[in-house]
Amino acid sequence: MTRWAALLRGVNVGGRKLAMADLRTMLAGMGFADVETLLASGNAVFSAAENDAARLERALEAKSAETLRLATDYLVRDADQWADVMAANPFPEVAAERPNQLLVLFHRDPFDPALLDLLAEHYDGPERLKPVGRELYIDFPNGQGRSDLVPMMTKLKFPKVATGRNWNTVTKITAKLGE
Repeated sequence: MTRWAALLRGVNVGGRKLAMADLRTMLAGMGFADVETLLASGNAVFSAAENDAARLERALEAKSAETLRLATDYLVRDADQWADVMAANPFPEVAAERPNQLLVLFHRDPFDPALLDLLAEHYDGPERLKPVGRELYIDFPNGQGRSDLVPMMTKLKFPKVATGRNWNTVTKITAKLGE
């Protein structure tokens, strides 16, 4: 059995409601073991016989649309991949001092570093960004709420199949994966 973290994109924001109890029920109904959810932002961990992430994402998306009436993207990482996300953090001082201001943006495909060059042509904010594989780490020194970065990323058509979690949440998911 493989231990997985599943991140749902855009739930419980903007009117897209999903009770975590319903998500747990769906996952257990799919035959997954050790199902847990974390926070109301669409985070789950579970064990599954499936070891292909793309196949698992498709199955989760289809089942979610069918049983929960929720069309959303799922981004999954196995426990080893999640450990790599933790280890690759290019901003350890931010993780230690301001974990709620460090965001990991998870993508389905490897992040194209050329997008950061495009961003630099249009935006000169205080944030620091560093891509590592499929993840983009973002330090928001003044907080996300005051930042114009995300609207600019949207305007520049950064990948839509992505979802962000702050370092506090990333750390909590790490603990759940290890249980």
